[in-house]
Amino acid sequence: MPTRILPAGADPDAVRSLVTLLSQLPDAEPQPPLNDSTALLDTLARLAADSVDELPEVVVVHERIGPLPALELIREVALRFPAVGVVLVTADAGPGLFAAAMDSGARGLVALPLSYEELAARVQAVAQWSTGVRRHLGRGTDTPAGAGGTVVTVSGAKGGTGATVAAVHLALAAQASGRSTALVDLDLQSGDIASYLDVQFRRSVADLAAISDISPRVLADAVFRHDSGLALLLAPGEGERGEEVTDRSVRQLLSALRSRYDVVVVDCGAQLGAANAAAVESADTALLVTTPDVIAVRAAKRTVRMWDRLQIRKAEETTLVVNRHSRGTEIQPALIQRITGTALARTAVPAHFKELQAVVDAGRLHELDNRSTVKQALWTLAGELGLVKATEGAHRSPGRGTVGLRRRRD
Repeated sequence: MPTRILPAGADPDAVRSLVTLLSQLPDAEPQPPLNDSTALLDTLARLAADSVDELPEVVVVHERIGPLPALELIREVALRFPAVGVVLVTADAGPGLFAAAMDSGARGLVALPLSYEELAARVQAVAQWSTGVRRHLGRGTDTPAGAGGTVVTVSGAKGGTGATVAAVHLALAAQASGRSTALVDLDLQSGDIASYLDVQFRRSVADLAAISDISPRVLADAVFRHDSGLALLLAPGEGERGEEVTDRSVRQLLSALRSRYDVVVVDCGAQLGAANAAAVESADTALLVTTPDVIAVRAAKRTVRMWDRLQIRKAEETTLVVNRHSRGTEIQPALIQRITGTALARTAVPAHFKELQAVVDAGRLHELDNRSTVKQALWTLAGELGLVKATEGAHRSPGRGTVGLRRRRD
């Protein structure tokens, strides 16, 4: 879905230059520019009268506009149309004006003379914010695309519960259904996605940590394109470099990925740090993978309580996935749900590790046979989570799911 951008300003030459740059942004749909504040407010009011969905995601206001001064105009837009993000274009990008613009309700500020990279980063970030607001208001679209891509995190209750296998196949299912998909390894000290997919790589997520604005070009340089079509952002080969990845850099990275991919799957591992905590907190869906044994279930309960204490995520906003399930196991998914207080994925993954052994040892997890009950369950789970298109991409395995309730943050 393209990002609708409405430019406004009284200086014809400045607005013409602005529109030229906006037209070059990926997935951008600039609207005809408006030359005064009255026309802008009237246009937004007319669009809002039809539907909030008709409003542009981003309004770009040049500092030279009237009759309302730019900051007063931004305040008016923010009050009357809270789902519209406003970017101010100004020659004075100092901290004083920046603070005043934010206080007025602006979501970003771009300095003159205009830079493509800076404009692209600000517009994409504001578009993602606007889409998120509309999603929370229940007015967003169902199909994740453009600035509104869906982020799913996959965490293990403890090491060895199968979170990475689940993350890889959820991403593969989404990609196979025709949705552009990125797979991110945020198990920063011991990430194994590269080994599972037999990937030799140079760039990692750590290389993006120090970049203040992740442009589409910078992101493309860091991504490894896998044979399956997945875009991979991998954990650093040197575990100590994981310390370079901060919560702030992760939020910025996920924002950039949302703007480029329909689905973003993040393997968060089993250890909690600032980086993966930020990912879990900002995800649309947070999965916690456990196995049906006492040690893992206790670990899952500890994790859920810790996320709640640290205000990362509430228990009812976490979806539990039971891996290595069998009907003969004493601990069943419904019992784990009662113990943890989480939502429960309807689909449980069966205990058939022998199906995985050969492809795991070969580093060819993406070549797991379609007849594998593990693959069928994971791809069915992807369909349950809404990661695949309704008519294609998921392998259905009737009768293998457990009855439960899944809740998502919308």
